Amino acid sequence: MAVEPAAVSVAILAGGLGTRLRTVVSNRPKALAEVGGCPFVTYLLCQLEYYGFRTVILCIGYLGEQVEDALGERYGSLRLSYSQEDTPLGTGGSLRLALPLLRSGPVLVMNGDSFCDVDLRDFLRRHEEHRGFGSIVLAEVPDTSRFGRVRIEPDNRVTSFVEKDKDHAGNAGLVNAGVYLFNAFPGVPGDIRPASLEKDLLPAWIGSGLYGYVARGVFIDIGTPETYAHAAAMLAGVKCLRHDDCFSGADKSGER
Repeated sequence: MAVEPAAVSVAILAGGLGTRLRTVVSNRPKALAEVGGCPFVTYLLCQLEYYGFRTVILCIGYLGEQVEDALGERYGSLRLSYSQEDTPLGTGGSLRLALPLLRSGPVLVMNGDSFCDVDLRDFLRRHEEHRGFGSIVLAEVPDTSRFGRVRIEPDNRVTSFVEKDKDHAGNAGLVNAGVYLFNAFPGVPGDIRPASLEKDLLPAWIGSGLYGYVARGVFIDIGTPETYAHAAAMLAGVKCLRHDDCFSGADKSGER
């Protein structure tokens, strides 16, 4: 029987220090950076609500109390809870800290400083079809030099993560869009310590059932002043329950 989004726990990784963004967003965490009149994280929450998810754990750190104060325990039909790190743990460490709160299988994990207009219900369906332990949403961008690129086989198995390379600026390709589904977390440290999901864990999982899912919708991250400046324009057409329209990636004819 297919897993429904309502039965899937979601972790949003929103604990980063946001040092590169401090010149334009200095008094709040990146998750609350205003984009189009809304805190950025609400685009993720609206997307989750639209596709029928119900349980969200926000992994917070730097100025995390602001996130909890702003969002509270509910956002529409979403139930919110928080995993607060006391010292910077990185994306892998903060996910490890939150594991006791993630009681479903699979678990949806999202970066709190990027957005991809992807059909999350279809992503969940394809993840189950692959019968691997993990799936990662990939976005095609005209220049992969700032992100690094991801290579996949015709059957969508991930074969490599290529480091950022400014010497190859202007090369199009697939990049990690910061949205994942995991049935398990092999190799995650038993103790809680700093680790990077992107650098320490994902590369180690290649060959163990990690698949890519290519999304065709808008992808934006707000990690730098330059990308943050373009975020409102890029997300202007990406709407949902609490904005004006609905997501372009959604199946308008089907159920939520």
